Amino acid sequence: MVRACLFTLLIFVAGCSCSDRTKAAEQDKNDDTLDSPYQSEEYVKIQHPEWSKNAAIYQLNTRQFTQEGTFKSAQKELSRLKELGVDIIWLMPIHTIGEKNRKGSLGSPYAVKDYYSVNPEFGTLKDLKDFVAEAHNRDMYVILDWVANHTAWDNELVEKYPDWYDRDYKGDFRPTPWWDWSDIIDLDYNKPEVRQYMTEALKYWVKEANIDGYRCDVAGMVPIDFWNNVRKELDAVNLYLCWQNGNRETYMPRLLI
Repeated sequence: MVRACLFTLLIFVAGCSCSDRTKAAEQDKNDDTLDSPYQSEEYVKIQHPEWSKNAAIYQLNTRQFTQEGTFKSAQKELSRLKELGVDIIWLMPIHTIGEKNRKGSLGSPYAVKDYYSVNPEFGTLKDLKDFVAEAHNRDMYVILDWVANHTAWDNELVEKYPDWYDRDYKGDFRPTPWWDWSDIIDLDYNKPEVRQYMTEALKYWVKEANIDGYRCDVAGMVPIDFWNNVRKELDAVNLYLCWQNGNRETYMPRLLI
């Protein structure tokens, strides 16, 4: 009986000893792996605002959302959206729409004529501010759809700074060279002036309208280093902004939700 207990004890001790050595070996291996130049690293390092985690986003097309198609009429529906469980309202582009080469009679809101404007069809800047303020009163957040990759053909920048635009092999302005985006032309992000202009425009709406972030349209077509710098500069304005990537397949380091 004593021998059996002693044998069991020895096996138990030996088992613990082997287990400890195994764990130590695995830890050493993990340490070596972490120090290895061949170990892969996570490309996406994202810090989310707490309020954005598990939040429900509602895309709101102002033109079609209500019969009137205005911010004022949409504001009256905020209670209904709150009851639906909406946390974040994503407003599709709010800016004046280009007329040159526009599609149909109304045009696409993604053909921006002026980044500092409010489409008069939707109302005024004050109407937008009132909408945002009322959403905040109901513990909801508002993000704007931002079109950084391209502008309308008759955006004011075309006349003022024609060299800010990408060109085709003939030297002409060019739409994004796939899909059917004939109503827009691409900006050239090799130009520092383009980056500065777009950064200041993004800051403007955070400061002026108190919006809570951006949904970045076709973000993957704009250089990642631009977005990273924008994030840094806007963090200085409002650290808790929400960012959403318009291209689900494109990874944007520490930037988008």
